[in-house]
Amino acid sequence: MRIRAIVAAVSGALALSALAVPAAQADGSADHRADVAKVRAAAHAASGKTPYTGSTGSDGVPYTLDLSFSGVKVNGGKPIVVGTTNRVSVPVTYTVKHAASVDITADDFLMDVEIYRGSYDEPVNGLFGDYWPSCTVTSSTAATCKGTIDVDPRDQLFNEDAATWKAIGFAIAPNGVDIDDPNADLSKVGFVEQDALATTKLQRYSRLTVNASPEPVKKGKTITVTGLLSRANWDTHKYAGYTVQPVGLQFRTKSVSTYTSTLKTVKSDSAGNLKTTTTATVDGYFRYNFAGTSTTPAVKATGDYVDVQ
Repeated sequence: MRIRAIVAAVSGALALSALAVPAAQADGSADHRADVAKVRAAAHAASGKTPYTGSTGSDGVPYTLDLSFSGVKVNGGKPIVVGTTNRVSVPVTYTVKHAASVDITADDFLMDVEIYRGSYDEPVNGLFGDYWPSCTVTSSTAATCKGTIDVDPRDQLFNEDAATWKAIGFAIAPNGVDIDDPNADLSKVGFVEQDALATTKLQRYSRLTVNASPEPVKKGKTITVTGLLSRANWDTHKYAGYTVQPVGLQFRTKSVSTYTSTLKTVKSDSAGNLKTTTTATVDGYFRYNFAGTSTTPAVKATGDYVDVQ
């Protein structure tokens, strides 16, 4: 399994190469990520933050591959929501355009779109798919591709990773060169890297409960509605209360299927607990509704029925 990249000791653009060195892929085949890192490092060392400047390779420097990415979408534009234990896999789709001389179907051709957090110069974490993407050739110079971003919260995430991430794409054409060979002539290898292709949010999975009591209750009496708003903690791999957050108390009668109004807004306490009161009027369902934040998705509790007599 891949582990969270630790790059605190790596400086400059070479940090992106460090983010691309995981263990073997899930399918058991050779990962080739070490090859990616080697070519990236050579290109970055030669041209700094823009490894795809220049047109030809020399002195072991990869030449600029004539290929570009467009239309990148991570998870269809929706946030990636991750809990405490389950691995999450989301799609990444994009289009590539390239020169007719670039054979993206070659057995040794490497290409992927990954996401990272931080800056290009100093990324602090990176995520990518367990498998290389698959592409459908649409012409001699274009293809549509689909890959994945695979996330395991148990060894890849910390709470600060609930943030906006950037997508970056790369392609490598070894052209038959054995990149593993220490004496490989990298000037015969094509490389391109394209940053800022898209953004995506990584969010901590949220939970919300509700309990209205007493049940049954006499009309005109007080109903106490309690609940708990919690979310995934990627540091402890447990769920913890989400504190001081506004949550709406909603009600619907048993004769309708939708909640049409919010009775009041309650703030969660220092442990994520919710508590408020309301007056019993008619039979119906109470629920709490959390609108979400940038780091935590919206969530609605399952309604709790109260029989008013």
